Amino acid sequence: MKNSELKKLISQYKELKEKKEKKHANSFKISETLKIIEHRYFHETGRKLKSDLGELI
Repeated sequence: MKNSELKKLISQYKELKEKKEKKHANSFKISETLKIIEHRYFHETGRKLKSDLGELI
């Protein structure tokens, strides 16, 4: 996976995190999509996305 594709994954992840915090968002569907993105990132890099972004659980 190219660096540009990894950057797209990260931007999608951040975008979906913001949408999930909104009141009328379908949080179940968004959380499933977030899990998929986290899995793809881990598969490609061997690192966890949350730790790379500096987020605390």
